[in-house]
Amino acid sequence: MGFQFAETMAGTIEWQDEPGTRHPFRMDLTAIAESTREYIHTRQATLHGVVHAAPRAGASDCEGVITIRPIGERIIRYELAFTGDDGTPYELVGQKDISFLRPVYTFTHLPAEVRDDSGRVVATCNTTFDARHDLWSFLRSFKPA
Repeated sequence: MGFQFAETMAGTIEWQDEPGTRHPFRMDLTAIAESTREYIHTRQATLHGVVHAAPRAGASDCEGVITIRPIGERIIRYELAFTGDDGTPYELVGQKDISFLRPVYTFTHLPAEVRDDSGRVVATCNTTFDARHDLWSFLRSFKPA
């Protein structure tokens, strides 16, 4: 038996070809670890959801992995693939670097880069988990998978 949870991260995205212009950005994600035993070994769960990356991706399905290692390595890393509205493939890579001196900030803020299919950075994102409004629904989303 495994587990699952849902999370929303929102903020802004700045595309490299529009420097200084920030657009709204949001990820609505569900993480699923099919086996708790496997999760304990890898500390990874699969991610599925929707990315809203204006103006390139209105509501694109995404999938990837989340690596959750807040104690040993002090990271939570997101790697997501999604496709823009014009068919362009993208990968979002972001990492929360956990500091127990600033736990609320480091557990809720995710800086990320968006790369094209050649690995070139084409955008940067700054997202947050809104603990004030979303913490209760986040905690309620934890269930067996």
